[in-house]
Amino acid sequence: MKHKISLGQKIICLNRKASFNYFFLETLEAGISLKGSEVKSLRDGKGSIADSYAVDNNGELFLVNSHIPLYRQSSYNNHNPKSNRKLLLKKKEINKLIGRINQEGLTIVPTKMYFMKGKVKVEIAVAKGKKLYDKRQVKKTRDWNREKARLLSKNNK
Repeated sequence: MKHKISLGQKIICLNRKASFNYFFLETLEAGISLKGSEVKSLRDGKGSIADSYAVDNNGELFLVNSHIPLYRQSSYNNHNPKSNRKLLLKKKEINKLIGRINQEGLTIVPTKMYFMKGKVKVEIAVAKGKKLYDKRQVKKTRDWNREKARLLSKNNK
């Protein structure tokens, strides 16, 4: 009997903190170079990209500070949970991103990690850091929208 393979996205982890700390200017989908035990651990739904970012190393982009925990069933083949992982992009895209990082003072942050057709993908964003007053404004509008929804639901009942 053949098993049906889902072609949709299965989200592994999101970086909610990134949208609060950064303005996203552009988003890209990138592949990521992983070992077998890392993929197995991600299939279990474990992994975190909360404090991670991408850096340039000799014309290649690496994801730093991403945490993929050890896979229990893997014995001597296990991986380092905090190692740098290579992002897989076309050379033209890499050069464009490196140029934007160096010239405009922007950074690259991952926003989500997911499976697409059985492959692990990372959505990365070219981002600019928010100032403290921008963060306050976001909190204020979020609280106001929550209060407004609460009032409207009370009036409708």
